[in-house]
Amino acid sequence: MSGDGQQPLRRLECMRWPEAALALERSGSTLVWPFGAFEQHGPQLPLLTDALFAERILDHVLEGMPHTLPIWALPTQRIGLSPEHRGFPGTLSLSAELLIRLVREVGKQLAAQGVQRLVLFNAHGGQIGLLQAAARELAAETPSMAVLPCFLWSGVPGLDSLVPAHELAHGLHAGLAETSLMLALEPSLVGEQRPLDGDHVSDSAAARPPEGWSLEGPAPLAWFTADLSQSGVVGDSRGADATLGHQLETALVSHWQGLFTSLMASSWPPRGDRRRV
Repeated sequence: MSGDGQQPLRRLECMRWPEAALALERSGSTLVWPFGAFEQHGPQLPLLTDALFAERILDHVLEGMPHTLPIWALPTQRIGLSPEHRGFPGTLSLSAELLIRLVREVGKQLAAQGVQRLVLFNAHGGQIGLLQAAARELAAETPSMAVLPCFLWSGVPGLDSLVPAHELAHGLHAGLAETSLMLALEPSLVGEQRPLDGDHVSDSAAARPPEGWSLEGPAPLAWFTADLSQSGVVGDSRGADATLGHQLETALVSHWQGLFTSLMASSWPPRGDRRRV
């Protein structure tokens, strides 16, 4: 985003209230709310990793869209649901109940001001299901506003050509992809260590999911990082570099620009009072 007068800011927080009033009442008005987390990301990545990813990728996505479109970003929610990382200093976690209440209370106020779509743009894998549940509850209370929960890394084409299959499936936290992306976006925040840790290297059968189960996937487990990893990494960060990070950044931005462009060209949500029943 630019504040030099050359292109309009795409953040609601930078508007004055008369501008916000006009913006939110526009046909198709859409707000995107980035969600991250405040949690350990191994010895090499900062606590704000997920929040930074959500915010920076969204900035780039919105910068590349026509400025006539009524779409803006909300301030990033930087503390999320992170109980799986307890035991690692620096990690902060809100309760599921508090986060659902936050989404509902903010969302209802936005709907009352005329917002037609609210996108929950989440970069923390540990709260995917929670935000889906929060979105469903909010949507039931705000028939005039669509609520769209999404995850930064889901459905992005081309990731399998950039990240090895095993790492794509099992590099769940602070591994190759996240370390590379941070090297591209904010290299000054990346430490020198490149751990290989988690179920990649565990010799203990107890530390590995039972046959047919997985840490994430069709039959997932409610896992805790401390049970799998000493460093906080679940994956292999050894081959991380900025070149791969820029390739991942390009793939993410392109994917989400396409989805937001499609959303803005649609008439979603359907009109009617069926949700009031």
